[in-house]
Amino acid sequence: MTKRAYNSFEMAQSQFDRIADKLDLERGARELLRDPVREYSFAVPVHMDDGSVRVFRGYRVQHNDARGPSKGGIRFHPHETMDGVRALAMWMSWKCAVVDIPLGGGKGGVVCDPHDLSMREQEQVARNYVRQIPREMGPVRDVPAPDVMTSPQHMLWMLDEFETIHGQKLPGFITGKPVGMGGSLGRKEATGYGVVYTIREALKQLGIPADQTTASVQGFGNVAQYAIQLYTDLGGAVTCVSCWHQKDQVSYAFRRKEGVHLGELQGITDRYGGIDKEKAQGLGYEVLPGDAWLEQEVDILIPAALENQINAETVQRIPETVKIVAEGANGPTSPEGDRALHERGVFMIPDLLCNAGGVTTSYFEQVQCNINYFWELEDVLNRLDTKMTSAFAAVSDVAAKQDLYMRDAAYMIGVDRVAQACRERGWI
Repeated sequence: MTKRAYNSFEMAQSQFDRIADKLDLERGARELLRDPVREYSFAVPVHMDDGSVRVFRGYRVQHNDARGPSKGGIRFHPHETMDGVRALAMWMSWKCAVVDIPLGGGKGGVVCDPHDLSMREQEQVARNYVRQIPREMGPVRDVPAPDVMTSPQHMLWMLDEFETIHGQKLPGFITGKPVGMGGSLGRKEATGYGVVYTIREALKQLGIPADQTTASVQGFGNVAQYAIQLYTDLGGAVTCVSCWHQKDQVSYAFRRKEGVHLGELQGITDRYGGIDKEKAQGLGYEVLPGDAWLEQEVDILIPAALENQINAETVQRIPETVKIVAEGANGPTSPEGDRALHERGVFMIPDLLCNAGGVTTSYFEQVQCNINYFWELEDVLNRLDTKMTSAFAAVSDVAAKQDLYMRDAAYMIGVDRVAQACRERGWI
């Protein structure tokens, strides 16, 4: 009997159904919010460098826009699926509502591997993606952003294509652009810093000094690197990081018990967050199997890579020392893994709250583009800290007053706010 494949959209719907029951949502609200309001699947043809033509599959999902324009990244990933994009779009709806920014949930993707494409070919993928749905996106309709394996350069190509099609300058169409071309200072740091702002608040609540804690991190991309930077600035020590190794097509974990050194690892990392195994060994790191990040006897686990990493099987390998799981990634914990962590008394900082720094600063970028006035870095990070701290306090307060798991409290806030916006608009 074959094992059933993981489906992130089924997981997202299951999470929604449970919260809808807790909120006693009416039938119309359940039917409207359980599925996207709009979704698009389309061909993205590209003339390759060798003269051939390849056709990639592109997706864009707008889950709900009752609170404002849809907002969500565009991934370039060889294993992207429509269900994966649906799940991420739904989570974005709740996430924007949890941090109380006036945006809805969207997400996009192209089934491709940028590792196998030249920069010219990647540019064609980016531009042709926009050409397929130029009237379905825009600064007051649906605002994309970078995601897995896309960058500020991809966003700028997409902006240029969108502006060319519409014959206008519309920098608020897309966020995550290069600074100086409509991008916001602080955007690179935002998601990782937001993760650590919430960890800081959780440690305060638990009465644990940050400088007496250790952490293990899955991933070494943008989110993970800035989370490691700020966490170590608070005095904590990251003892293990894991990442995907493109050459070997496998993930590795890199451990140094006294703490990893961010700068030296960055110096031996490729642009996709892959750490050079041989060079790391030369610097004194133990090289372990990629899933070893879960097994480290640390205080904090930070999954900052992909979905479904802590599940019914892997959760059993998490040591009793772990007090906090901070979800830097989207959907890294399955419902079964969640139940086990809850029963064990682990303090969960759910993805809807924990990694919302990215979309919050994307919103800041959109605001700055629309008013054509850009803030200093300190202003951006202070505003981000205020937003994340306020959102953490709101979720923590609901969890305490109603004796709820933190994830349930975050979902209840997010779903309730979106449902209320739909009611006030007369949709339900």
